[in-house]
Amino acid sequence: MSTQNPFEAMMKAGQDWAKAVNPALESFSPKGFEALWPTMPKEVLETFWGRTFNPEGLDAKTRLLLTLQGLTVLGAQGESQIRMTVRHAIKAGATRQEVAETLQMAGLFGGLPAMNRALDLAKEAMDEEKDT
Repeated sequence: MSTQNPFEAMMKAGQDWAKAVNPALESFSPKGFEALWPTMPKEVLETFWGRTFNPEGLDAKTRLLLTLQGLTVLGAQGESQIRMTVRHAIKAGATRQEVAETLQMAGLFGGLPAMNRALDLAKEAMDEEKDT
């Protein structure tokens, strides 16, 4: 009988499979994946997630802020997704203040630890954008 945790065994099997398929996946980093996904221009965001196809609907900025709040309420576990959503929301016209208010509101539903983590991730993303 094995003493290994079934979850650990499943994770190890998945890691072994990934290494066999592509050895470069051994050092995969979600943050590295973010670099492959560029921040889209405001016009593209508005076309796909804004009012282009639904003139009476939400604009891209509002949709992205709602997405950010949802990611935070879930526990701020999707670090890459939060950073990318913040970058896109800023491109869509959101201010740093609007991002902060969105995350603070999410703290009421997702809890303070999730809010604090999301605020850290948002600051990191906004500081990176400012440097470029």
